[in-house]
Parts: sequence; structure tokens; C-alpha cells
Amino acid sequence: MSPGAVPPVARLEHVGLSYGATRALDDVTLDIPAGRMIGLIGPDGVGKSSLLSLIAGAHVVQSGRVEVLGGDMADAEHRRLTCPRIAYMPQGLGKNLYPTLSVFENIDFFGRLFGQDQAERHRRIAGLLKATGLDPFPDRPAGKLSGGMKQKVGLCCALIHDPDLLILDEPTTGVDPLSRRQFWQLIDTIRRDRPGMSVMVATAYMEEAQDFDWLVAMEDGRLLATGTPAELTARTGTPNLDAAFIALLPEEKRRGHREVVIPPRADAAEADIAIEAEHLTMRFGDFVAVDDVSFRIPRGEIFGFLGSNGCGKTTTMKMLTGLLPASEGTARLFGREVDPNDIEVRRHVGYMSQAFSLYTELTVRQNLDLHARLFRLAPETIPGRIEEMAARFDLQDIMDDLPDALPLGIRQRLSLAVAMIHAPDILILDEPTSGVDPVARDGFWQILSDLSRKDSVTIFVSTHFMNEAELCDRISLMHAGRVLVSDTPAAIVRKRGAGSLEEAFIAYLEEAIDARAKTAPPAAGGTSAPAPATPAVPEKPPVPAGPVPPRPASPPAAAAHAASPRRFDPRRMFAYTRREALELRRDPIRATLALLGTVILMFVVGYGINMDVDNLSFAVLDRDDTALSQDYVQQIAGSRYFIEKPPITDYADMDRRMRDGEISLAIEIPPGFARDVARGNKTVEIGAWIDGAMPSRAETVRGYVQGMHAAWLTQKARQRYGDAATVGDFRIEIRYRYNPGVQSLVAIVPAMLPLLLMMIPAMLAVLSVVREKELGSITNFYVTPVTRFEFLVGKQLPYVALAMLNFAMLVAFAVFIFRVPFTGSLLALSLAALLYVFAATALGLLLSTFMSSQIAAIFGTALLTLIPAVNYSGMIDPVTSLQGAGAFVGQIYPATYFMTIARGTFSKGLGFADLAGSFLPLLIAGPVLLGLGIALLKKQAS
Repeated sequence: MSPGAVPPVARLEHVGLSYGATRALDDVTLDIPAGRMIGLIGPDGVGKSSLLSLIAGAHVVQSGRVEVLGGDMADAEHRRLTCPRIAYMPQGLGKNLYPTLSVFENIDFFGRLFGQDQAERHRRIAGLLKATGLDPFPDRPAGKLSGGMKQKVGLCCALIHDPDLLILDEPTTGVDPLSRRQFWQLIDTIRRDRPGMSVMVATAYMEEAQDFDWLVAMEDGRLLATGTPAELTARTGTPNLDAAFIALLPEEKRRGHREVVIPPRADAAEADIAIEAEHLTMRFGDFVAVDDVSFRIPRGEIFGFLGSNGCGKTTTMKMLTGLLPASEGTARLFGREVDPNDIEVRRHVGYMSQAFSLYTELTVRQNLDLHARLFRLAPETIPGRIEEMAARFDLQDIMDDLPDALPLGIRQRLSLAVAMIHAPDILILDEPTSGVDPVARDGFWQILSDLSRKDSVTIFVSTHFMNEAELCDRISLMHAGRVLVSDTPAAIVRKRGAGSLEEAFIAYLEEAIDARAKTAPPAAGGTSAPAPATPAVPEKPPVPAGPVPPRPASPPAAAAHAASPRRFDPRRMFAYTRREALELRRDPIRATLALLGTVILMFVVGYGINMDVDNLSFAVLDRDDTALSQDYVQQIAGSRYFIEKPPITDYADMDRRMRDGEISLAIEIPPGFARDVARGNKTVEIGAWIDGAMPSRAETVRGYVQGMHAAWLTQKARQRYGDAATVGDFRIEIRYRYNPGVQSLVAIVPAMLPLLLMMIPAMLAVLSVVREKELGSITNFYVTPVTRFEFLVGKQLPYVALAMLNFAMLVAFAVFIFRVPFTGSLLALSLAALLYVFAATALGLLLSTFMSSQIAAIFGTALLTLIPAVNYSGMIDPVTSLQGAGAFVGQIYPATYFMTIARGTFSKGLGFADLAGSFLPLLIAGPVLLGLGIALLKKQAS
């Protein structure tokens, strides 16, 4: 590097990255200049996101070297010192946001993660909201924002700490043209204020990339070329970046590519109307998603549907296909009214959804075969139709492959083939080419052209790509549920006097937004809200081109960058505590599980699982029918344990009643019973038939019957022979301590406390982390200064508090509802419960380090808490009676010791002094489990 030259903001040397067998980056070597707007261009799946995640420090460096801001990103200490200087906005609309938090709360959360105090956070948030035009919406939940507004809030979150490097991963994918323009105007304004800031952007829109300072073109994890947009077009001799990218592709990738040419339609086709909408309206509660939409589409026309995010395009499509019944109005296909319950209507329609919706566990051939059968094609025609689709959509070589292993462009062709398998007359496509490379996109549109012109298939397509919209015969522009204009692309441009279709589209949207703003003030909530107006900025702000030496930072930023982040900051930890609490309050399902889950289970178990064997139904087959046999029966019927049912008539009656559960015990008294007893016959036998479906219950019933039989014999012996008959009859008098009535409820309810306070808090804790992994917001932990300890303990604290509230409710429920006496020290039980729920939530956090889906987390946590708590903690059998692995689990599992404390305080009147030996393991378990969770939690994706 020459003296005085500006060092690159990032340098990659022979970098490689793999996801299993998939090679995402392959030997990438690259110097990224500082102080510029850098664009990474290429379709989905070429490695753009992987490269950006390595530079942001969100992903482990597998091979090679990644230097960012002068240090090695494989070095944990450098990442800790550098992350306050980097802002990373991951791919996806609002992917770094929390849907239930408001705009202000989301940005405030990020400010807390960077250790800012309240005054600084509020000052910065006010400035960012004003700059983005979001200041009227600080209390609106992020989940109810339009796509463009979500991206602006995500940008505010990224910029809350004045970064030196801003990394944006496809920030405008799926965003309408007006919101895209507003977003880039905002970025240009920020760059004017911070000219030394470097910006790296991955984008699929070549018209966006045209305005960047420097580009990196990628394909299959490798670099195709680098340079300014002018250099790339000059090098390839092409008029625009789309053509330049295609020219840069390897020969085998662009072989056979030709520019899309769609022939004009025949005039005669206008007479046959394929799709007709009359005053279609769709309401969801008070929200009007589609408002009085009408249009007519002739057979064979390619009709484009454009609009702002959340304007009702997808809802309209679902009404046309019969997937949603319209609230008002009528939809017709070829003159026949659409009925959501009429499968015959759906046979005329092929629908390709925005997201890939085929079965990834089935091969290409199996997917085609399945959908052919779903549309009830004649079985003998299905193989031929599959081969026809394979040939038409160029799928012959991949028929036995799984869809997940295919490139995105081929997957889109497969989706189109599946939509066409039943030869529909109408094809409805919802943003079918998002993320597809230019070659595959052109090929896809050539197929659409052939379907329209050769097969007279009517095509209804939504898109955000203006170059695709220009290929349509006619287009409709939609905003806030209403159609603004329907005409040919050229006529729309001409009507607005615009230079391009995108400018005309934006002009219509701005006009509609202004008109809407004049008639009604912005609502506090609601979906699909119009994007707020952007502050006036020049169309092309004077952002310096070329390398710019980083300027001296503003005082707050300088202070933030000069001081390294503290190794522990309570503000960062409590930021997660506060966020978890807010999300719990606003999620009724999780809140119900957290607050009432344990009480509901206690109620179910307390009343549903009763080991007391009483009120047993029995009946008698009395073949003697004498006073003595009746006296024998009364000995049983007079017991509190038995309830007599009508007599049994015969064996068949006994079998039927016992099989139906009507009786648990049948007594058979033989003929001549009284006579044989009077004669002193020693072979008198009485039959006792017991329902043995539940062995332990059957054994108890057996004991009852034998005891009552012995008592009856003793009574009769005394009546016949006097007291001399029982001389020397020694008895043992049994008294039960702690539970005089030997009631199972008194034993079960205290034992349920360890079980419930282990399972529910652990499950909530594990879900709090795994949910972030599933949603992708775990990236916020990866790229901010938050430590593992702060992250886990911050998440743990609200669930410890909730668990203690559950403990209080369970104890109150046990004492006042189940009437279980409490005889010991409540303070001792409460302290033990605090230690126990700390260990339970720590166990949940430890389990979260091994799991990445919420379904697995729920089942895994349930198994790993229920089985040890029930089988190895003394709930059923004493721990001292266990052997081998069971004994080991029982000795280390926290539920064992809390079980002892719960039963001791409830039934035995024990306190601290008596239970000291059980407190020590609980005191050790929590920190050990939390420490293991911290050690195993990854601070980077791997």
C-alpha cells in the first residue's frame, strides 16, 4: 500500500465457506475500498449474504482470512472491539425487528444493546425518526408496518450507534419502487452527513446497483468481476448492468440465452373475457384489504399487477383463485362465478405463490405426479403429462432430484410446471422471479410468452421489477386496496409524462398517498399503512465518489469508538429482560402458558390423577341367597371403600359389566354356602373376580377383600364359639404420620410443584432463545457488543420472576383449593423455589444451545424435564431405591432435592435446619447449568 493511501475497509484472502455439502464461497480474495458505496450483485444463492455475514462477524470464518477495520474477524477480542463500529441489517423485510415491539421500542432496544443512556437514546431516536419520516408512527408495532417502513425502521436500528461500516443485505428486495427510492434517498442523506462511512449492499436490482460507487459481481460463490458500473459495462460492451452481468457469466451459464421478445396479441382474442372482477372488496375485521376493485382481462393476455407493499395484490389473487371468499363483489373466470368450494373452478387456474411451496422431501417427478393426482387427472394420462411438462420446462435431467438441491431459477421453472400440470386456462403468478438471475428470469418470461401467445393461457402476474412490467400487455397499479390505473405500460408512461414506467408508478403512488393524507389522518395502527413522505432531498445528492478518507467523527461517535465496549454492561443485559417482558405481555398464547400453564396442569393432575382406591363398584352373584350370604355381602357393602351395584345374573353378565367398567369387583357366593359354614366345612370357597387392568389398583382391592373376609370370619367365630375362639389373637395397630388419612392428594400436590416448576419455566426459557434462531433475530446478538452472559441472564430474569409468581399461585392453589395442609416453613420453601426455578430456567437455556426449532425445543424440553422429574426424583419411588444410571440421575437432578423440601415443608413441618442438606445441591445446580449454557452458546453462526 502506498504512503497516504486509504486502507480497505475489508480484506478477504482465500475465503471459503460451506453449509454442509453446499459450497457458498469458494476461494474469494478481495479488497473492499473504504468510504464508498459498495454493491454486491448477483441472484440468490451466489454467496452475497454469506460474504456479508463474514464481514459483519455474524458467521464463523471457516477458511481463509477476513480482515475488517484493520483486524482479523476470527479473533474474538477484535470482534468485541469492532462490533460497535459495524452495523448489519440482515436479509428479509424487518428481519432484525421484533414484530410485537413498536417502532420506538425496537430502536430503543438497539440503543440499549450499544450501552447508550436514556437521554442519548431519545436524542438519537428522535433524529432518526425525523430523518426517515417515521416520526408520526413511534407507537406502531413493527409487525403492522408496510415493507418499506419495516426497512426504514431496520435502518434506524442499524444506525443508532453511528457505525463506520454499514452492511445492508438486500434491503429493498420485495419493496415497491416508491419505498425503494425513499430508502436510497435516506442512505444518500446519511452519507452526506457521514462521508467517511463505508456502505456495503447486496442487491438483486441492477437499476439500484447502477448508482453505486463500486461493484462486486458474484456467481456460484466466486467473483466474476469488480469495478465501477461504468467499468463493468465498458468491459463487456453492453448498454446496462443486466446485460453486463449476463455477459460476465461463464459460457455454460449463458449458453442459449436470448433477449425476451413477446409478439403482439391477435385482436380477435379481446372478445373472450378470461378474468373479470366487479367491485371486489375484502375485509379483515375493520381493515379493508381490497376496496372496490374492478377489471376485465381477455383470454391470452399477460396482465401485470403492480403496487405498494401490502396494497392488496396477493389478497386479490387469492379471491380470483377461490382461496379467499370475497366480502363483497364478484369474481368470474370465463363467465363462471368463482366459488371457493367449487373444485371445478380451480381446475381452470394454476397458482404459483410468492414463496416456494412444493414438497422438498419429494423429487421433481413425485411433485409433478402428486399435483396431477390432486387435480384428478386420469391416471393413464399422468405419465405422459409429466413427460410433456419436463420437456417443455427443461426438467428432464433433474426429474429424480429433490427441489432443495436445485438452483433458484430451476425451482421456479418447477413451480411453473406444477402450476401448469393440469393444463389450466389461467395462470396466476405472485412475484415469480424474485431473486432469480437475469438469464433464468429471461428464460422464465420467454416461457410465459409462449404460454400466452401459442396456448392462449391468460397470465396474471405481480412483480416489483419494472423491466418485467414493461413486458406485460397491460398493467394495473394498486395502492391501499384500490386500483389507481389500468392500461398498457406505454400509455401509463405517456399519461404521466414520465421518463420511465418506474417514474410513472412513483408519481401515481405519491399522488394517491397525498390524497389519502388529506382525507384522513394517519391511524395509530393497522396493516399496510402507506409509507410516510420522505423529507425533501435532491434526486442525486452530492455524495463524494471514489475513496474518501474517514472524517473525524462527531463527538458522541468519537467517544463511542474511542472507548472499547465494557465487558459487562447491565444496560445490555436488562435490554433483553425488558424486551422479553414486553413480548410476553403482547403475546396472549405465551402469556397464558407462562402465567396459567402450571396452575392448569396442577388442576388437571390434582383432580385427574388420584391414587386413592375407594368408592369401588362391586356386584354379587349370590347362588346361595340365604341370610348368611346376605350378611357376608353387607360386610363389603358397609365399607367406605365399596359401592354395591345390582346383582349379577350370570357369568356373561359379569363379563359384560366388568369389560364396560361398570364394576371393579365381582363376588361369587356358591350354592350351599350357609349350610357348609354351619357344618364347619373347611372347603367353603367364595370367588372374588377383580379387574386387573391396573395391577397396582387390583392389588389394593385384593388386600381390601382379604381383610374384610378375615374380619367376617373372626366375627362369625366369636358369635359361634365365644371369646375363646380368638384367645391369643394379637393385632398390630397402624397409625399414619404426616398424612393420617393416607390421601393421595396430600402426597401428589406437593410433588407436583417440582415437576411443574421444572417443565414450564425450562420450556419458556428454551423457547425464548430458539425462537430468535428460527426468526433470524439471533443475528442481533451475533453483531452487537452483548456478551453470552448478558444475553442468557437477560432472557432468564423475566422467566425466573414469572416462575416465582407461578410458585405462589401453586402454593395458594394447593392450600386453599385442594385443602392440603401446610405445616412447615414457608420462607424455606420460597427460598428453595427461587433456587430451583433459577436452575430450571438455566437448564432451558442450556438446552437451547443444542436446538434450532421451536417444535424440537418443546418436545425435547418436555422429555428431558418430565422423565427425570417423574421417574428419578423420588416422586414415585425413593431415590435410595434406584440403581445404576437411574440412581446417578436422581442424585444430580435438582428436582430430587426440591421434592424433599416441598414434601418436608408441606407434610412434615420441616424448616431450614432440617433441610439444609437439600439446599446445597440447589445452590450449586443453577450456576453450573447457567455456566454450561454460556460456555456452549455460540456468538457466531456456524
